[in-house]
Amino acid sequence: MRSMNSSLLFVVGPTAVGKSSFAIELAERIKGEIISADSRYLYRGMDIGTAKPSLADRVRVSHHLIDVADPDRPWSLAEYAQACKQLIKEINERKSLPLVVGGTGQYVRALLEGWSVPQRAEDSSVRAELQMIAERDGADALYKKLEDADPVAANKIDKRNVRRVIRALEVISITGRLFSDQRNKSQPDFDSKIIGLTLPREKLYARIDARVDSMMANGLVEEMRALMAKGYDWNLPALSAIGYKQVGMYLRGECDLDEAVRLIKHDTRRFVRQQYNWFRLNDPKIKWWDAEGLDVEEVVRWLGSSAAG
Repeated sequence: MRSMNSSLLFVVGPTAVGKSSFAIELAERIKGEIISADSRYLYRGMDIGTAKPSLADRVRVSHHLIDVADPDRPWSLAEYAQACKQLIKEINERKSLPLVVGGTGQYVRALLEGWSVPQRAEDSSVRAELQMIAERDGADALYKKLEDADPVAANKIDKRNVRRVIRALEVISITGRLFSDQRNKSQPDFDSKIIGLTLPREKLYARIDARVDSMMANGLVEEMRALMAKGYDWNLPALSAIGYKQVGMYLRGECDLDEAVRLIKHDTRRFVRQQYNWFRLNDPKIKWWDAEGLDVEEVVRWLGSSAAG
């Protein structure tokens, strides 16, 4: 690092590991402001199912890129990256340290690796046609189309993530260019350090189960009903997020509530495994810490020694 105030700090790790609470404590100690790197935090009215920081926590430390859009106005990766870079500049000018905190791997990598992301190319008719193929022929058939069109992109996208497969094929169709060619990289214009929080898998899964039970007790079903009452479509990308998708299935009568809860826990665990593919424990750029009993002062000392070095 050149100096603490011309730097950027990332706090990454899997869902439910404790990133938000740790980042708030750290930001208070080092005069920091938090920029969310959670794609679900962008959307208003989606509070319980996303485990957003409370309003009280947002008073303790300045938070950015939370509640900036309605669920039917999805943000592209390009929009996120542009907004984030502007915030980093502004926070540095205030002589504070930007902390990018979250588990959305694409967001973090786009900043870390200086991705040059094209502005969103959209065509609802192309998207509808691809969705029809997925429903008629299955996700495997759709993924095969992407493998044929752009094997590099296909290798980086989970074939079960039908929305991302459709998105890649949509961009290829509209632009006439490979999806994998449209993310050029450049050297970021900031220094950065990456803190990773982790836990043994059994403890993390126990936290996930407890969090889901708490979400249900705190009114996740009622939150989803409120979103539907505002006229939002079940199939919006924002409402395909874990928690909302399964509660939607329950409200449509496709499963009972116990099954919806079981699916939320199961799918969250699977999502954790995907997050560890973005943030690998053997990545030398990430300084990993065990989240259980983590001493914030120890991290502050580490940051100080790293900056001095």
